[in-house]
Amino acid sequence: MAGQNRNWGETGLNLLSFELDLWGRLRRSTEAARANLLNAEWNRQAVVSTLVSDVAADYFQLGQLDDELEISQRTLGNRREFLRLTENRQGGGVATMLDLRQAEQLVDTAAQSIPPLEQQVEQTENQISLLLGNHPQNIERRREYVEPSFPPEVPAGLPSALLRRRPDIRAAEQALIAANANIGVAKAAYFPEISLSGFLGGQSSQLTSLFSARNGAWTFTPQITQPIFTAGRIKSNVRLAEAEREQAQVAYEKSIQTAFKDVSDALIAHQRTRESRLEEERLVAALQDRKRLAYVRYQGGVDTQLNALDADRDLFQAELTLAQIRYNELLSVVQLYKALGGGWEQ
Repeated sequence: MAGQNRNWGETGLNLLSFELDLWGRLRRSTEAARANLLNAEWNRQAVVSTLVSDVAADYFQLGQLDDELEISQRTLGNRREFLRLTENRQGGGVATMLDLRQAEQLVDTAAQSIPPLEQQVEQTENQISLLLGNHPQNIERRREYVEPSFPPEVPAGLPSALLRRRPDIRAAEQALIAANANIGVAKAAYFPEISLSGFLGGQSSQLTSLFSARNGAWTFTPQITQPIFTAGRIKSNVRLAEAEREQAQVAYEKSIQTAFKDVSDALIAHQRTRESRLEEERLVAALQDRKRLAYVRYQGGVDTQLNALDADRDLFQAELTLAQIRYNELLSVVQLYKALGGGWEQ
């Protein structure tokens, strides 16, 4: 409406305010903040690596339990067949009541081993589901690990540079960088802080003339904050930062030493369990042949039942031991994967 006056009020805009980083306080603070951020990220990666290792270990344990369950069920079937044979021989007057009771004992022993294994299988499935963030459910199996080509061969000459990828080492390194930068921040407190601020003020009845040269004015005012008597607080903060740096240095060195120990332990475990597996496989093969011959001789009436039962028991235990050793070998590969910060691939 013509002739109407409008008062837009007073406006004050603080357009410029910054600190001169003469002593590097802001730069060192930024460096420390960036290192702390990376430290948090590498700690997150360490949690992920641990989670992957735990899932793999539990999955291989599930395979071991499946093996033991299959061995127990197969052994139970064989012993029931042997019990029927003994019953027939005892009915015909060839076998004694003692022979019958011994055959029944073997059946009961195999049957008793099955429920605890089924319980462990179901509980391990629940554990894997929990680690994966799922409700308790069945876990799909893959049986490749029983093939001769699995577990994979660990190549010779692994470079120590692989340890550089370990999340715990990277996290400790960033913590050391942050602690070192904080020393510079603490020492900068000895020096005055100089900041510049610019103020633009204007008053007008028309918005279009708010920023006119006639009404606008720039004023730069330096502000100096000088440290005063602090009763040794600044000096103490510097000492604290230096102590934290030394602590971070010790933690970094310890993480490297721990990494070499973990790799050494995993390699030793892999080598020794592999040797044990090969020996146990030869033992199982020999016991399988012994059991077969003992049963043939017993059925032919040229050997005692005791030898057949001993061969059966020895084979059962050896097969369970082999399943455990295979799991230990796979577990050593998982431990080596974790120790190297994600396997041995470059």
